Amino acid sequence: MTISLKQVGVYLGILAVGGGVGLWGSRYLNQSSVPETVQQPAAVPTTLKPFSLPNPTSKPDDLNFIAKAAQKVGPAVVRIDAAREVANQESESFESPFFRRFFGNGHPIPLPKEHIERGTGSGFILTEDGQLLTNAHVVEGTKQVKVTLKDGQVYQGEVIGVDQMTDVAVVKIEGKNLPTVQLGAAETLQPGEWAIAIGNPLGLDNTVTVGIISALGRSSSEVGVPDKRVRFIQTDAAINPGNSGGPLLNSDGEVVGINTAIRPDAQGLGFAIPIETAQRVAQELFVKGKVDHPYLGIHMVTLNSDLQKQLNQDNELNFKVTKDQGVLVIRVVNDSPAAKAGFQPGDIILKVGNQPVETAADVQEQVEASTIGQVLQVEVIRQGNPKSMLLSVRPGSFPANN
Repeated sequence: MTISLKQVGVYLGILAVGGGVGLWGSRYLNQSSVPETVQQPAAVPTTLKPFSLPNPTSKPDDLNFIAKAAQKVGPAVVRIDAAREVANQESESFESPFFRRFFGNGHPIPLPKEHIERGTGSGFILTEDGQLLTNAHVVEGTKQVKVTLKDGQVYQGEVIGVDQMTDVAVVKIEGKNLPTVQLGAAETLQPGEWAIAIGNPLGLDNTVTVGIISALGRSSSEVGVPDKRVRFIQTDAAINPGNSGGPLLNSDGEVVGINTAIRPDAQGLGFAIPIETAQRVAQELFVKGKVDHPYLGIHMVTLNSDLQKQLNQDNELNFKVTKDQGVLVIRVVNDSPAAKAGFQPGDIILKVGNQPVETAADVQEQVEASTIGQVLQVEVIRQGNPKSMLLSVRPGSFPANN
């Protein structure tokens, strides 16, 4: 089987939203779609003592580290309710199966050209005056959201900025002396450490789940969202729709990540944005309302022997792939920084900014760390040339229309 150019490659910065665990309309599970499973308890035999709940006023010294973390951070974790207008694909009318079945002949039922889609997600408070951090896909398409604190206080929130490339967004509410989280460090995490998630899965506010840090540095392509510029934390702490934007904590109750994505075809595979990435993006969003991402303008793939064979069978390529390892440039965008610097389809990238690269994700990471407008040296091998060459490129700002 062959593949086309549309099926391969990581394009630096193509925007798309997917894999998130926000709770939006019918796209995800919502409260109204959850079947009622509560049953009346069976009668308790008279020979048994009735079950009693533990004392909720337990002394702090009696709590384990999970409960302590939840008590410490829970008040600063919020529920975010958003609404947005969505255009219907069938805006004119449709033949209703309901009418065909119950009323004989079907009747055209007019649909509004737009309808309101409501969603629920999570977030957490960074500052006492009401700066919040959440996921972009929780608040996308809206400027105003409803923010509810654990104690029941409700605020009108303004969406200050959204960055689709990292799936980070910031919201502002007007408040004073609000509870806040304490930020930790994701860069010091080790697989096997405790991980605690707090959020509003399926609309169940302030739910606490626990697991471990399963892995670090998962690339966006591994997670299934190749358009994102994030190295994700993987955790097996239970994360469900509605957890999006909530904090991932270490055993000290410090925020080390933002819960953002799940693999729907698996269990125990949740992913979080490292807090360092989120904090950097959030600061820029609060200052400018947007984030400028460095951009080269290339389509690229990570080579292996199977992909090499498939690419060489593709009639769309005007060159032969002679290597089975490295990062291959498939296409150069017209009038892009890469085109101006002399990149060509078929180039194999060896180094970016003097750092060796082995995968397309490595290239993406080095470009993201570069500075817009400043020269970035990229070492490549050109088809038919045994010697490498240096290309000097000045990254531009990622085009908003891509």
